[in-house]
Amino acid sequence: MTYDSRPDAAAAEVGAMELFGLKVFTLGGFGEIQAGDDLADLIAEAAQSRLIDGDILVVTSKIVSKAEGRFARAADREQAITDETVRIVASRAYPGGLTRIVENRQGLVMAAAGVDTSNAPDGVVLLLPVDPDKSARAICAALRERTGLRLGVLVTDTAGRPWREGQTDIAIGAAGLAVLDDLRGTTDASGRRLDVTVAAVADEIAGAADLVQGKTSGNPVAVIRGLGRLVGEMDVAGARALQRPSDTDMFRLGTAEARAEGYAEGFAAGRAAGGATGSAS
Repeated sequence: MTYDSRPDAAAAEVGAMELFGLKVFTLGGFGEIQAGDDLADLIAEAAQSRLIDGDILVVTSKIVSKAEGRFARAADREQAITDETVRIVASRAYPGGLTRIVENRQGLVMAAAGVDTSNAPDGVVLLLPVDPDKSARAICAALRERTGLRLGVLVTDTAGRPWREGQTDIAIGAAGLAVLDDLRGTTDASGRRLDVTVAAVADEIAGAADLVQGKTSGNPVAVIRGLGRLVGEMDVAGARALQRPSDTDMFRLGTAEARAEGYAEGFAAGRAAGGATGSAS
């Protein structure tokens, strides 16, 4: 398969995108992904000659997990959630079950640790890739080698958000592109200095791709065109850089859990103070 890095028509399209916006489209031709499938080969085959320099491939974690054989028995779903959990953030009982918001092995805070039954074969649930950044790097490196193009790759998954209803897709793995656009030190349209603005561009790209991929349409790979300025070397930071460190996370626990922890700490401090007073007397 031959790829032209930037034929005249493609160059003109890139120029138009940079001036007027983005182009977002899906790649058809994907059947059911099996464990051991080479995703880079499948993506290159589905793309044919439609990819151009600076394109970003957005790949759902579902097909990465399937290709990597990340399955668990459906009957063991609750145990799988427990096994993938590093820290419980919040849990709420509801009629018929328990919702758990946890930090998982990948460092992501998600419902059910990212363990999912949707778009999974009968009798199994899907676990997230062990190392989504590593998965993204493998796909990106192989696609760059096959096509000769400067491409970026995101691996995405669906997540809820504090304070907001509904879910959106986020980047959980990345390779070959900047995941953050640091605008600190620049000025806004009025000339005011920006001191805190760092755009989470990888998550914004993931959300844009989800608009065309859908959840039931069988389009697990999308192409984002017009953001070539973000595409760079393979050694740029992956999606792990989007995860807020615990020491700067002001909302590390759910409200009930934070209240219980604060009460326990206060109670323990009170007992300690009472013991110290008693000893002194």
